[in-house]
Amino acid sequence: MTAHAHTSATAHVLAEVRNQIGHLTLNRPAGLNALTLDMVRSLRQHFDQWADDPQVQAVVLRGEGPKGFCAGGDIRSLHDSYKAGDTLHEDFFVEEYALDLAIHRYRKPVLVLMDGFTLGGGMGLAQGCDLRIVTERSRLGMPEVGIGYFPDVGGSYFLSRIPGELGTYLGVSGAQIQAADALYCGLADWYLSSDKLAALDQGLDTLRFGAHPLKDLQNLLAKLGSQVLGDAPLEKLRPAIDHFFAQPDLPAIIEQLRAVRIGDSHPWALATAEQLESRSPLAMAVTLEMLRRGRHLALEDCFAMELHIDRQWFQYGDIIEGVRALIIDKDRQPRWNPPTLAGLSRQRVDQFFEGL
Repeated sequence: MTAHAHTSATAHVLAEVRNQIGHLTLNRPAGLNALTLDMVRSLRQHFDQWADDPQVQAVVLRGEGPKGFCAGGDIRSLHDSYKAGDTLHEDFFVEEYALDLAIHRYRKPVLVLMDGFTLGGGMGLAQGCDLRIVTERSRLGMPEVGIGYFPDVGGSYFLSRIPGELGTYLGVSGAQIQAADALYCGLADWYLSSDKLAALDQGLDTLRFGAHPLKDLQNLLAKLGSQVLGDAPLEKLRPAIDHFFAQPDLPAIIEQLRAVRIGDSHPWALATAEQLESRSPLAMAVTLEMLRRGRHLALEDCFAMELHIDRQWFQYGDIIEGVRALIIDKDRQPRWNPPTLAGLSRQRVDQFFEGL
């Protein structure tokens, strides 16, 4: 069997076909494989090409380096584009969401290795895949509210479909989770310890495909990993999370977190209240509304809603200030607008959803 390896125009995506499997590797390890528009375009080109190639039975997606699969979009370049009056930030989201949607709808099985950091745009790529693998190094999350943004890339779809209010909690707090919680939440399908990854590659290179490539891949994973891990922290916190994050709005959520004791979750609840009060009030409130709407929307409509908010966010949201405070000046003192939830009107939140 011939392997034809070639590096695309941007060496930031490596593509190769081996044993009827298309391998795609995000190759910006120094930037935790954060996505640029060139990378999005290169990924899309290969997915499209392989969709029609009878020699390709499945696709495997991974990140170069041990630290992460993908830490999100290259947010700094989007900030700089907006400040310079360019349109990169507009083009980027349109094409990124289209790629994520194409992965969700892909007709061949896609396996993703969420080894290390898998955040934001990395989750957008991974959550549409059929076989989502975590390791003991995995750190998954949608941390957008921390920089005054909202969980996009399909987050309004996949977070809102996690059992109970776990997805609301993850989206509004930006909390990161590890392997056991990822499996418990349904954000991952398989756990493999990282010392099994070499065996996985060996297995992929020698796999004999039958009529059902997805089954063949599942059988391989079943020999190497497991689908459940014990001791998921979120399982213990579930009653508390389901209570607090079902409250009608953010002031009520925070008030309850401070006042109500559920089991032995109080220290966690106080720390969570503290964390929420440091986030962008606008970003959290828009996220809460978006996740509640997303529960009732089809996948395409979730992406359309996110894009609709996106088109207003660089001008009217908190992302420019968030990127300044956390990524550029690094003073970690963002001046959110408004600075507190008390100053946030319902109308300011609703405006982002007008005309949907």
